[in-house]
Amino acid sequence: MSDVPPIDSGDDGDPGRPLDWRARYDAARARGVPLDPRSEPVAGVAAYPTAYDSDHLIVTETGRLEGILGELSEAAADFGWGIELERVSGEPETLEAATARARAGRDQFDLPTLYRVRIFPQPRADKDDEPVPPIDAWRLLQRARARFGRGFRGAALDHVVTVDPLQVNPFGRTNPFGRTNPFGRTNPFGRTNAPGIESYADPGSGGRQVVGFVGPAPVRTPIAKSGRRPVIAVLDTGCGAHTWLPDDIVDCHPSVEGTPIGMTDPATDPETHGDVCGPLDGGIDEAAGHGTFIAGIIRQVAPEADIVSVRVADSQGTVLESELMVAVRSIVKWMSLAPEKGGRAIDVLNLSLSYFHETPEDELFDLTLSELLVAARKLGCVVVCSAGNEATNRPTFPAALWAWPHADFVVDDPTDAAPHLSVGALNPNGTMALFSNVGPWVRTCAPGVAVLSTSPPFEGGVEPGSRDDRWGVRRETIDPDDFSGGFALWSGTSFAAPFVAALFAREIADALAHGSLRRADERIAAVRKAEKAILKQLAVIGPRKV
Repeated sequence: MSDVPPIDSGDDGDPGRPLDWRARYDAARARGVPLDPRSEPVAGVAAYPTAYDSDHLIVTETGRLEGILGELSEAAADFGWGIELERVSGEPETLEAATARARAGRDQFDLPTLYRVRIFPQPRADKDDEPVPPIDAWRLLQRARARFGRGFRGAALDHVVTVDPLQVNPFGRTNPFGRTNPFGRTNPFGRTNAPGIESYADPGSGGRQVVGFVGPAPVRTPIAKSGRRPVIAVLDTGCGAHTWLPDDIVDCHPSVEGTPIGMTDPATDPETHGDVCGPLDGGIDEAAGHGTFIAGIIRQVAPEADIVSVRVADSQGTVLESELMVAVRSIVKWMSLAPEKGGRAIDVLNLSLSYFHETPEDELFDLTLSELLVAARKLGCVVVCSAGNEATNRPTFPAALWAWPHADFVVDDPTDAAPHLSVGALNPNGTMALFSNVGPWVRTCAPGVAVLSTSPPFEGGVEPGSRDDRWGVRRETIDPDDFSGGFALWSGTSFAAPFVAALFAREIADALAHGSLRRADERIAAVRKAEKAILKQLAVIGPRKV
């Protein structure tokens, strides 16, 4: 055996950092594929662009599971495909076990059970179906509709959901921000009036930028022993290290009945490792730091609030809809448990992420996520969602899952539940951001451009433009991607949503601190009252009228 030592894997003493080239390559792969609305046409089904995972469908109605699987199996056979049932975790599930659970009803919390239908090649010996076409969940769904009627229900695409900072560019969107690191110029402030939506990606015009913060840290006041603090759950990329965000304020490892909620692998944590994927160039990944930034906004607006940080999205800011629904289901279950059994009250759920549905009509829309969010609201939890950054009036989800006109896809929008708010972004001068989505489904707007908040201490690969050390002192120009100072400016409806979420927490903080609002109906009444005051307050700050 050679005595020559192997080439260093590059872990730099950090066992959690996945610098193996395969891991980085896999982490950079795009989640899902773009939907081609022209493929497998069905009369009466007008589809629009989105992104989805092509190798499986989600089962959305377990009450008729056997029938759904039978119909999908028939449709799959047309292509030389087979199907098998599995849990969202990827573990195989027998039809017998799943059917038994369905016959027994939902669990004690009345929450839907989530399954996937995996698609695989299965050519038949008695049929000329080789070579089989590439696996495509959309084609299977459409073929089932062609065979069993346009209203075939019970299965749906597993959409790619993305967090909503300005630069994330998912499939099917009109937002052309494909740059991970927009600091390509030595002096980014060369244009007085940068034109168009793309200008928001530039530092100085709203893009992510290093900034110095000179104000005091948020301060909390003591609470009564009988009281508690308001709790905001953030389903995002997690939360990184920052002096404003210690463990006694931010719970980064939530679990329910011993099972962790969300992603737990420290090696791929985008809030710890800013450069998780792609080439070894030191470029900060598109969504790295996103969850930390949101947590910092909450701390500034509602310093009394506790934060539950659930990591669901990767460093590119993407998560499959099924994985998101499992996390939401776990949160609802956690809220449903009695305190003595480990339950925890959650007052606000912040979802700074979104996707487009290809067929947002009543009979073609899958209802599971809507149903889960309504369950949370009935427990007294306000749902606040970012509206998205595509400069369109096309509804995004889950933002549009409330009873706006023509919202036939909403499961239920009861008046005896906490509010559901969709939030667009405002420029610093109170005008609506040009990138912000608009339309009757957007309920309100809040500051979302060039917002200042917390950042993990990332140090990217770009160096200062000039350096001249003198008298033993390091002297240099600004390092445009050195966030070791802990603060940044950033833009997106992602950051308007937590502003509103924190306003709700702030409105009910005093009552909770003094031991009031113990029951769900009391919290619902309180947040419904707070909603009116908050919407009135937000109407004052914008959007500015023509």
